[in-house]
Amino acid sequence: MGKKEKLLERLLLRPTNFTFSELVTLLGHFGFYIAKAGKTGGSRVSFTDGKRDYIRIHKPHPRNTLKPYQVDAIIAALNERRLI
Repeated sequence: MGKKEKLLERLLLRPTNFTFSELVTLLGHFGFYIAKAGKTGGSRVSFTDGKRDYIRIHKPHPRNTLKPYQVDAIIAALNERRLI
């Protein structure tokens, strides 16, 4: 089992300690990268696949772990795009 599969399996278990850096890695395996928002982006981060498709999420702070609703939103976004 590769890193992508392990991260996806972990995400689908809805852990309370899934980190933002793990999310960046996982979405990178699906072809998404962080879109540069400029100086007014704030803590809102947009992941794009370069084809006008975006997944938006607030970057967690002060800790690096995603909140349960964010994990659910990522799972829903991946399901909508038929990636999982």
